Amino acid sequence: MKPYALFFLLAYLLISGRSTIGQDNVVNYVNPFIGTDQMGHCFPGATVPFGMVQLSPDTDTVLYSYGKGYNKAVYQYCAGYQYNDPTIVGFSHTHFSGTGHSDLGDFLIMPTVGQVRLNPGTASHPESGYRSRYKKESEKASPGYYCVNLMDYDVFAELTATCRVGHHRYTYPETEQANIILDLVHGIYNYDGKVVWASVRVENDTLITGYRQTNGWARQRMIYFAMSFSKPISSYGLRNDEVETYRGFWRRWKMDDNFPERSGRKIKAHFTFNNPGKLEVKLAVSGVSTEGAMKNLLAEAAGSDFDQTLHKAQTLWQKELNRIKLVGKDELKVNFYTALYHACLSPTTFMDIDGRYRGLDGNVHKAEGFTNYTVFSLWDTFRALHPLWALLKPTETGDMITSMLEHAKQSVHGLLPVWSHHAQDNWCMIGYHSTPVIVDAYSKGIRNFQADRALQAMIRSSTYPRYEGIPDYLRLGYVPAEKSNVSASVTLEYAYDDWCVHRMASLLGADSISNTYASRAKSYRNVWDAKSGFARPRKMNGEFVSPFDPLDTHGQGFIEGNSWTYSLFVPHDVEGLIKLSGGRSRFIERLDSLFTMHLPEKYYEETEDIEKSGIMGNYVHGNEPGHHIPYLYMYAGAPWKTQSTVHKIMRTMYRNAPDGLCGNDDAGQMSAWYIFSALGFYPVCPGSGQYVIGSPLFQNMNIELENGRVLNIRAEGLSEKSVYIQSVTVNGKTWDQPWFPHSLLNEGGEIIFRLSSMPNKRWGTSPDKVPFSQSQLSP
Repeated sequence: MKPYALFFLLAYLLISGRSTIGQDNVVNYVNPFIGTDQMGHCFPGATVPFGMVQLSPDTDTVLYSYGKGYNKAVYQYCAGYQYNDPTIVGFSHTHFSGTGHSDLGDFLIMPTVGQVRLNPGTASHPESGYRSRYKKESEKASPGYYCVNLMDYDVFAELTATCRVGHHRYTYPETEQANIILDLVHGIYNYDGKVVWASVRVENDTLITGYRQTNGWARQRMIYFAMSFSKPISSYGLRNDEVETYRGFWRRWKMDDNFPERSGRKIKAHFTFNNPGKLEVKLAVSGVSTEGAMKNLLAEAAGSDFDQTLHKAQTLWQKELNRIKLVGKDELKVNFYTALYHACLSPTTFMDIDGRYRGLDGNVHKAEGFTNYTVFSLWDTFRALHPLWALLKPTETGDMITSMLEHAKQSVHGLLPVWSHHAQDNWCMIGYHSTPVIVDAYSKGIRNFQADRALQAMIRSSTYPRYEGIPDYLRLGYVPAEKSNVSASVTLEYAYDDWCVHRMASLLGADSISNTYASRAKSYRNVWDAKSGFARPRKMNGEFVSPFDPLDTHGQGFIEGNSWTYSLFVPHDVEGLIKLSGGRSRFIERLDSLFTMHLPEKYYEETEDIEKSGIMGNYVHGNEPGHHIPYLYMYAGAPWKTQSTVHKIMRTMYRNAPDGLCGNDDAGQMSAWYIFSALGFYPVCPGSGQYVIGSPLFQNMNIELENGRVLNIRAEGLSEKSVYIQSVTVNGKTWDQPWFPHSLLNEGGEIIFRLSSMPNKRWGTSPDKVPFSQSQLSP
């Protein structure tokens, strides 16, 4: 460990926020600033596990223009924050964590003193608006807490949260003009016209309510608020900055007076206090109504001061993070617990305290017997995040699936979500990946959702004709290049999703459906070019598209990956893929080449999801399509290569630094990969009920399961060089299969890995003991 890294770690552990829990608490190992620089797209602010509110600083507002292509300057602000930015615009209440696109940034609050300014100003001239420079050394964050000193106003800002309430505390200097700015125009990925309508209402001298409707990544999104102050307002002003035609003349409506309410598209407000000292602000959100926001405010924050709210938030985080106890190096604990923290930021609760929520149909529904969730980035998270919750939080997993089924019920065509947030579906990315989430849960014994209803929703999603290339896929067995510029990717992902439908139907005894989808699941073979040895886009006449460059990520029929990566995406039939590749030896050579070859910079310099720090040969860890690939050695009889490769990725691509992620965290998927890999196994094929064994990162790990049992994982002989499995025992008995069934892990007990610096090329190599393949489960 380098000296400066050790200093950073020790300093962080000593001053990482206002922990109201003892210093030995695992909360103190979380560094929310990891992933806040460059393309990690994480936010450092205050929230609770799966909270509806994510109260965090925004360091810039950027103008986003749809249809203008990739813009790195805009793209880096997906979470509204960049670690090295010199100014803070304010603190807004909703954020995405680690996503590859953005929205939200609702209800920005900024404390100021002196003259009121209602425009944000610029980073180069913050004094032209309400933004402020800040002291970087004063900025601290820990789970449920954030603080910073705003230099331009000498205001010390502190943030904490409940599930639905953002709780602010501002310490002002002595002044007769202490202000709170409320900006209903501000948002992440701003563009002109994003706010369809907004309204603010001064109910009395300590209570403000309002709402806004936005047309962003989520269209027609409604969000409401109720905001209370700990001290009465001395004066206020409400303003609408839009330009309208009035009797044939252009007139700017700059109403700035004490009328108690104002509506429009560019609403801003300011509230002034006379020498308040410490001022606490509580803002509750609701997707239903201002009445719902008031109920949330009263239920979660009434009577609580800032320190009490903070203690409750940190107690929730301690309970969540303490599900897994570790013995190992502190620097690795920071990476692990921060990954677990980031994983717990998605999905998010989306309902009021009384269970009411706005649905996909725009109507208000009530969640009866379940928690309604949103923010399902399923193309990313089906791979590891949702399997992680199936292992650690099966009850919540069932609620997440019920939320998906309710989404389908409210859909015009009965479709499962693709990428949903706040009662909308963005239709972002390819495949219909709610399906593997549902099947994975059901295959692991999770039953608190309606399985028959789920199967029917899967079938509707798998045959919906407006999904990319579905009619041709059903007719030809592949999506033709003429119908999609990512046709090969779509075909491969449909084939896996189809296998999941087959698996669910098989588990439910629906044999006819099972047989149909088992056949569809073999469609990956239809884009395999035996001559080149790669998956390739194919034309409607059956010819492969030419010219073809398997290294290129643009215009070659693939999305967020190249053919080298996607040719290895057949998680449901790796045995069949190995045969297509020429057998085990050739397949191992192919994997070796992937991890060691040179990838010229021209292939990734303009690709938004690829950072140079996340590249190992031609393997790109910063993007999801390849996350399973290091574990494919296990299927080909070379488990020691998985063991060394996984350790190299964990030790080089996850670091305790603001730029410590090698790509977007993607709603927790990058973090979930690390968590599973550190535990020593990974769900290569969600829906199979199996985890492929890798090599653990810690000497001792205790996992508290929801059923009350404890799974203890020990790694004897572990060191940076001793990562190779010599033997494995489960509850004292020899285990020589290179995979664990979920049922074994769910029973708890003890797994002991015995590791050495030299590979044991006999362990886990028997061809009849490799993880399952489609040929073993299909009729």
